[in-house]
Amino acid sequence: MYKIGTFNKISPVGLGKLTDDYVIVEDQNEAHGIILRSYDMHEMEFSDDLLAIGRAGAGTNNVPVDRCSEKGIVVFNAPGANANAVKELCICGMIMAARNVPDGLAWAKTLKGSEGVGKQIEKGKGQFAGTEIMGKTLGIIGLGAIGRLVAESAVMLGMNVVGYDAFMTDEVREMLPPPVTVVDDLSELYPQCDYISIHVPANDATKGMMNAEAFAQMKDGVIFLNFARDKLMNDDDLLAALASGKVSKYVTDFADDAVLNSDEPGIIVLPHLGASSAEAEDNCASMAVTQVMDYIENGNILNSVNMPTVVLGPKRDCPRLSVICKAGAESDIMFKLNQLELSNVVSGKRGEYAYVLADLEDKTINLEVAGIIRQRII
Repeated sequence: MYKIGTFNKISPVGLGKLTDDYVIVEDQNEAHGIILRSYDMHEMEFSDDLLAIGRAGAGTNNVPVDRCSEKGIVVFNAPGANANAVKELCICGMIMAARNVPDGLAWAKTLKGSEGVGKQIEKGKGQFAGTEIMGKTLGIIGLGAIGRLVAESAVMLGMNVVGYDAFMTDEVREMLPPPVTVVDDLSELYPQCDYISIHVPANDATKGMMNAEAFAQMKDGVIFLNFARDKLMNDDDLLAALASGKVSKYVTDFADDAVLNSDEPGIIVLPHLGASSAEAEDNCASMAVTQVMDYIENGNILNSVNMPTVVLGPKRDCPRLSVICKAGAESDIMFKLNQLELSNVVSGKRGEYAYVLADLEDKTINLEVAGIIRQRII
């Protein structure tokens, strides 16, 4: 019986994917797999029994990925499972900013209990007159699952779309609707956009990338949307850009203290609602659970953030060897396995780590290779 631990409220639809071979436990030290959403695991100690962590969402900054890699714990995420939910909220945020909806709503509430509301509204509504998004130019930084959906919706709404991705591939280009213009440098995107939406992961390379230098290249009065992560923004530079009018509105789903406590007008803060739709929570949890189960039962790795993609399919009626190792040890392991003339052997590398999966058939093997982090027979 495999044991699964959970943090946060995990969708019953996702947990319903667990078969009778699994039981949910409260003691995380007993767990073979953990499913979570945004719970911060950085201070946790992991037991030797823990094989996998499934993040029911895309970002894994709440998981100590490096420490997991060192212990041979595979960390999965659910890329694309919440993409539509975030896309819809991003489009909503753009329209709210364009039409001054938050300010209009707040003002309308002040009229509660007064007489002649209809006349007051007709007299005062002009202060909230905004602009339409059709015909305007939207810049999208990051053309992953969410960025591509935002691009598609913006095109359908009549916008001009300019996209940039630091890791652009021909495959991604083919997924984009033809009207989208792809640029090779952000300096080409900034000056021509009325709206800019960022959709990149938060890491050392992207931390604070939206800074004074970036804002200086943008149109005066640009509306900036951040439905990715707060750490992408240099808060001091953002607030200065808002104060000067360079950025007319900042719409974010990731508020931090500096932004939420600022008195600068034009800040629209949403309480991290991007993936908080019933459908997205179901999709993310289902993907995370399915991937963790596939690894525990079959050794397959798909959508891991710290290990390579290695898939051998459903486990056959024979022992299956699963080995996580340092990248330099892969060739020695493969050499030993090839001597056995096995019919099903696959491997892959990702950074400094490698993973080997092999059906042993009727063979036996004793792997004593330097660099092995974790090996198990399934």
